[in-house]
Amino acid sequence: MTVTPPRSAALVVNAQSRTGEDAFREACRLLRLAGVELVSAVAVQDPAKLEGEVRKAVAAKAPMVIVGGGDGSLSSAVDHVVGSDTAFALLPLGTANSFARSLGIPIDMAAAVDVIANGRLRRIDLGMIDDDYFANFAAIGVAPLIAETVPHALKKWAGRPGYMVWAAIQMARFRPFRLTVGEGDEAETIDALEVRIANGGYQGGSELVDTQVDNGEIVVQAVLGAARAKLLWSWGLTLLGHDKARRTVREYRGRAFKIATDPPLPISIDGEVLARTPVTARIARAAVRMAVPA
Repeated sequence: MTVTPPRSAALVVNAQSRTGEDAFREACRLLRLAGVELVSAVAVQDPAKLEGEVRKAVAAKAPMVIVGGGDGSLSSAVDHVVGSDTAFALLPLGTANSFARSLGIPIDMAAAVDVIANGRLRRIDLGMIDDDYFANFAAIGVAPLIAETVPHALKKWAGRPGYMVWAAIQMARFRPFRLTVGEGDEAETIDALEVRIANGGYQGGSELVDTQVDNGEIVVQAVLGAARAKLLWSWGLTLLGHDKARRTVREYRGRAFKIATDPPLPISIDGEVLARTPVTARIARAAVRMAVPA
């Protein structure tokens, strides 16, 4: 039986995301026109306060929480929905919107609202880095360098093209590393250029990993090599399709993996640097109910 999303919800929008401030009133208007009653609607000017607003809505037993923002906003919000009866929905207002792409949710505002009003509820997995839930993707390598340094104004005004230019600049700072996946006799150590820890298939707006958000597995994908040129080659092949880059990567699929690097390195989680190796990456099976396309 198909379960449709609730007809009432709390809306929390990160007004500092790329289109958040302009989109808030339009989101309110479109949701009401679609028949979704907003029990509360908040435009958060300070992104650090977004989690508190989501936590407040869940505590008030809102049937659904709609979060508008980029991947980082969604990742920080989803922790507070786990274990509750509140459904989760998203309005993709960021630069890459990778989690929305992994779920097949349109980037267009009106189409995303239609999913919330007329889609279905689906149990999806979440990833975990130690005890921190994440929605879509964690990464080791160039991605944390970008996340730590990219100017907010560049993301806001230049969007994905600006993001890609900044990524190219950060390549000059990047160094390959040694990666160990697993423990004891089952551990494997390789030369790596980048590590992607995936619940969903998209990172930076591009599909990099062949996986689904409800298949019960976490994927650790390492780009192999010790020369930066090989990372650029892998990226280039990925633009032709993730299957084209298969020979440049090694993948580990399962429920949980211990991950260590030499030297220890930062980890970006859905675009925000929130952890450092060594960590344990695992899957949280069917952790939340999401509004997805019918």
